[in-house]
Amino acid sequence: MILTVTLNTALDLTYRVRSLRPHASHRVSEVIERPGGKGVNVARVLAALGHEVTVTGFAGGGTGRAIRDRLADVPRLTDALVPVAGATRRTIAIVDELAGDTTQLNEPGPHIAPTEWGTFLDRYEELLPSASAVALCGSLPPGVPVGAYANLVRSARAHGVFVVLDTSGEPLRRGVAARPGLIKPNADELAELTGSHEPLRATQDARRRGAQAVVASLGAQGLLAVTPEGRWRATPPARIPGNPTGAGDSAVAGLLSGLVEQLPWPDRLSRAVALSAATVRAPAAGEFDPAVYEELRGRVTVTGVVSAA
Repeated sequence: MILTVTLNTALDLTYRVRSLRPHASHRVSEVIERPGGKGVNVARVLAALGHEVTVTGFAGGGTGRAIRDRLADVPRLTDALVPVAGATRRTIAIVDELAGDTTQLNEPGPHIAPTEWGTFLDRYEELLPSASAVALCGSLPPGVPVGAYANLVRSARAHGVFVVLDTSGEPLRRGVAARPGLIKPNADELAELTGSHEPLRATQDARRRGAQAVVASLGAQGLLAVTPEGRWRATPPARIPGNPTGAGDSAVAGLLSGLVEQLPWPDRLSRAVALSAATVRAPAAGEFDPAVYEELRGRVTVTGVVSAA
């Protein structure tokens, strides 16, 4: 079983409009509603790939109930979310069909009381012994300690469970110091962590700060990986137009699935890039276009990286 942790779950709403214009009224052509938050998106992609996955984190209010109702329909996915008094947030993605761009609006999430945080920690410790790997994903809701991910990384390592950390800012900085097995920042998050805007140099620095392996997401340019086994660059065959929301989460799912299947790093990276691109073509985060995925898997270019120069 793969465990994903989403402390700030969300009900994802995707609106499609012909053209997004400031200060104007818009007619929405399509509305899509899905359970979300980064770790939930990762879990849904893993389940679609055929892996048994358990989702934990928090869910509360009407939006929390809506998330749990929809997760109940996902094969191979187990709901272990912890109920809270506050209402789970919503995230809104507005897709501009003419420009091919997406505007994202993210609510902050409910305040988590100390007793609710304690209940989650108990649940997490109960789930770890059955986990083959754990993904710690996304932002922290109000009330959760800023060092939460660092503590969760240490707990997983104490159980011998491989940890993927995908967050940003101070939670990432503290989490890296706890020595997770893998972090998956984007270029901006990596630069904020290390102070360097040169991707390879920044990725190597992130490893020195504690991460055993670093896979940096470079958007349309693919992934850059620095690991104990080597360094690689994985790039898609072409820029894929569509909605990029959740593409990074699908990359995490690809890396995790490759890990538990014991694939070599180049195969993990090609799977992650193909899934990420296939998610751009899907209608909502946490999903991917199977035809695009299968078509791209053999066309991702993975090359070794020699130096930071």
